[in-house]
Amino acid sequence: MHFPTIFFTLVFMFGSLPAHEKPSPFLEEILQEFPNVRDVTLGDHETYFTAQSPLGEVSVIMVAHKIRNKWRKPKIASFSGSHSDLEPFLSSNGKQLYFASNRPLTSDSTTVKDYDLWVVQRDDSKSKWSDPINLGAPVNTEHNEFYPSFTQDGNLYFTSDRPDSKGKDDIFFSAREGKDFTSPISLSDSINTSGYEFNAFIAPDESYLLFTGYNREDGLGSGDLYISFRKADKTWTQAENLGTDYNSKNMDYCPFVDTKSQTLYFTSRRSDVEFKAGGFTSAKTLLKELNKSSNGKSRLYQTHFKIQK
Repeated sequence: MHFPTIFFTLVFMFGSLPAHEKPSPFLEEILQEFPNVRDVTLGDHETYFTAQSPLGEVSVIMVAHKIRNKWRKPKIASFSGSHSDLEPFLSSNGKQLYFASNRPLTSDSTTVKDYDLWVVQRDDSKSKWSDPINLGAPVNTEHNEFYPSFTQDGNLYFTSDRPDSKGKDDIFFSAREGKDFTSPISLSDSINTSGYEFNAFIAPDESYLLFTGYNREDGLGSGDLYISFRKADKTWTQAENLGTDYNSKNMDYCPFVDTKSQTLYFTSRRSDVEFKAGGFTSAKTLLKELNKSSNGKSRLYQTHFKIQK
């Protein structure tokens, strides 16, 4: 796929790669015990993700640390566990972590509200996180704000269902101005439609945007990952479906790219559970098939992802 106006090529790696290099479960051993796992963000030696109940009534941000090159058992993040929290995003310097939550605006209130974007801060990776701080207006409104993603310059991309959306959910942009943000704008119809667009990851250099489009005409059956490139005039190319090498016929969402390792992480509800010829003759073989990672539950996947200039 070539975009001559901006001289970018997206390298679809799977066509020439052996099967074992296609999307594979991320942290399968330590995440298998959670009913549903969605969205992920990574630092140098830590990863944050959301653990949810099967229907999403419980939503908690977890953290796992890598010690001596081994991922340790996840724990509830210090700022989470009391409210519905999800979709963490760790800043490039590791000093801020942004997330969505319906928690009350003040610590002395018990009234939950719509979902807003919040941030916790710390001095360094060994320090404790601060109490959560609401990003406030104009980013947050009386409507829902989700899935924060930041450029290296501090510009913010997020999902919202506010009235000035083009559809059900839109992806919005807000520029950083000192300590404040400009009034958010819905991205163009190269990205947003009358339907659902959500879970946008912006490249640190703002060169491309990955997001999920739901039930589009060129989709594979549910939510799919799409990509759009930012042109020299700061407009966006028409979003393209990443295709069957990345997407499944089930929901694929919550992309995050570790540009250092050129790894795409995303959430999927894909399934390859099979009713094999002859059926099942023991509970052991049945449970093995039902409990495999790719069984339709919300799981994290990883795969190589490279943009060449």
